[in-house]
Amino acid sequence: MESIDIKTPSKEYPVFLGQHVIEQLPLFLEKNYSDITKLLIISDEKVASIHLHKVKELAAKSGKQVLEYIVPEGEHAKTFDVFYQCQSFALANGLNRKSMILALGGGAVGDVAGFVAATFMRGIPFIQLPTTLLAHDSAVGGKVAINHPEGKNMIGAFYQPEAVFYELSFLHTLPIKELRSGFAEVIKHALIQDPEFYKWLLTEIQDLAAITDEQYLYMIKRGIAIKASIVKEDEKENGVRAYLNFGHTLGHAVEGLMGYGNFTHGEAVLIGCVYALKLSQYKGLSFDLVEFMEWVQSLGYSTNIPKQLDHTSLIQKMKKDKKTISDTITFVLLNEVGFPELAEINDEIILKQLEEIF
Repeated sequence: MESIDIKTPSKEYPVFLGQHVIEQLPLFLEKNYSDITKLLIISDEKVASIHLHKVKELAAKSGKQVLEYIVPEGEHAKTFDVFYQCQSFALANGLNRKSMILALGGGAVGDVAGFVAATFMRGIPFIQLPTTLLAHDSAVGGKVAINHPEGKNMIGAFYQPEAVFYELSFLHTLPIKELRSGFAEVIKHALIQDPEFYKWLLTEIQDLAAITDEQYLYMIKRGIAIKASIVKEDEKENGVRAYLNFGHTLGHAVEGLMGYGNFTHGEAVLIGCVYALKLSQYKGLSFDLVEFMEWVQSLGYSTNIPKQLDHTSLIQKMKKDKKTISDTITFVLLNEVGFPELAEINDEIILKQLEEIF
């Protein structure tokens, strides 16, 4: 078992990573949260059918009452209605400030369950129990949110978990589409901070279905360490934490216009990474974009914007990105691999590059 300490101005907490780490959950609860009387597991339909029984049994070993609430799968969970339903269930079942939420699922479950925890009775503790590769990014750092038709993650909070239990065996149940979605965030971490890690990925990962447990452990540990170093410096995205949004400006626009849940987050972000790399080249980055595109295409990614999306709509959607504070869209670009920057790009250049690439 590996352990990574996440340190932020508001809280320090551990990430436990490896095989069988989930079995340490009862002892962790008994040792650190003896005053907690009720646990609410929030999970989605698919994850619950595979993992809920085991996690519920483990949680019950802590001697606490365990409840469960099942939300829709994926981004369909991150709505006002689902958020309200979770709150109503918690109230109806007598949760109070001596209660805790366990978020069992991927990034969407972690986001909505964390936001429920952040707002229920002005905040109760929660633990992240991620089940996807994507969640190696989303489960760490304390961003919790739901979506709005006008933008992704627009309603939320910065609210750190008490711990993260990253059980590697959960990844064995993921379909290739979900692995592809999560691996895009692994690529992002490498590009914004670690050239050697990027070279390792480029060399070692040639088939997402053939990733070994050792490779998973290395890439997830490295990705979490990169995020931890950034979050430690800037917990609430007043500066360098914005670099973690590399690829997300266009990615969120694609995801939103396609309809949340109809296009995976990671695959949209990958398209955004291709575009951000091209813009970076326009600004002077020396980078082999052809090699990058051939590699990701060999892993099954599309590097094209869906044909039904027009460029003008994408630009208007990007203007609502959280990094953008004026009418000029802000992108995370690379001066070189490992050295990101924020840059405002005017609409004319954005449109020209969109037409050239897509």
